[in-house]
Amino acid sequence: MKNVLLIAFLFGLFSCSQTPSYNVDVKLDSSDGTAYLTQRIKGDWIKLDSAMMKNGACHFNGVVKNPEICYLSISTTKEKLPFFLENSVISIAGKIDSLTIAKVTGSVVHDEYQKLQNKLDELDKQGMQLFTQSKEAEKAGEKVKADSLMTLAENIFDSIDNQQKDYIKTNPASWISPYLLSRVYYGMEADELDGYLTGFDSALDSVANIVSMKERVAKLRIVAIGQIAPDFTMNDAIGIPVKLSEIYSKNEYTLIDFWASWCGPCRRENPNVVATFNNFKSKGFGVFGVSLDADKAKWEKAIADDQLAWPHVSDLKGWKNEAAALYSVNSIPANLLVDKTGKIIGRNLREEKLGETIAGLLK
Repeated sequence: MKNVLLIAFLFGLFSCSQTPSYNVDVKLDSSDGTAYLTQRIKGDWIKLDSAMMKNGACHFNGVVKNPEICYLSISTTKEKLPFFLENSVISIAGKIDSLTIAKVTGSVVHDEYQKLQNKLDELDKQGMQLFTQSKEAEKAGEKVKADSLMTLAENIFDSIDNQQKDYIKTNPASWISPYLLSRVYYGMEADELDGYLTGFDSALDSVANIVSMKERVAKLRIVAIGQIAPDFTMNDAIGIPVKLSEIYSKNEYTLIDFWASWCGPCRRENPNVVATFNNFKSKGFGVFGVSLDADKAKWEKAIADDQLAWPHVSDLKGWKNEAAALYSVNSIPANLLVDKTGKIIGRNLREEKLGETIAGLLK
């Protein structure tokens, strides 16, 4: 009897001393290759673990400090499955050719996320249907119908962002809220983003997304309206160094325009920038283009095709562009308006707002 009690005591002691861990079982039909668990941190993919697929299955185990979004990927496909990794027994089952919709079970946090994501996916589907219909109407020459359908689509896409923002505000202690904020914060200024971050429960302070977004707030304050634009020098297309301050000191107002040849929204905005430049260049308005291209030939072709007749620079490092990092640019198109002294007086002025702002300043 004493032996039985001793064994029971030791087992209980052993059980209580176990460190919580995750165990992830992956089953993806008959796939092979290497499976990876990664995280997206500050724009880089950080590998957490890897395992060889055998007969379509593999296993991961380890420990995480708290539930956080991570991604499952397989070396034989470009798709990635986002899911919340926490210290529990998690199963992922699906097919290699549709990895993004594989079923995840065993994670309470992921269940919470998936419930919301299902609603957002349905809205996205509706928005894409209207977007497609708008493009079809445009091709058919039905401009009024096309514009109406596009407005409906844009309203749905806006509601997707708004629903995530509402969820964050009403669930400040949820582990999925930092991830949702990381999907909608791109256009936020420092004060707005800081408002969301300070509203989170302190238990979430160590979440990687929160840490990186707090760093972004600090950087955004450096390039906020009223601050002097940080100076930098970068080469133009023929390799000549161009200094930002030498550009804006020659103009009354200068638009620092971050763009790229591969960026559809940037190319659609370019005619508006060209029109504003042509209308006001004689009065002292200038543009300074900073490209996030990596292909020099495509960059130069886009400049010529879009008739961008102002100074251009790029270090041809794509998203690693050093000027973009200096200005905390993580989505394009993006721009800042500075005066003759380099003082920032406007940010992200696009469409009619750009022309109206310049007209008001140079009237």
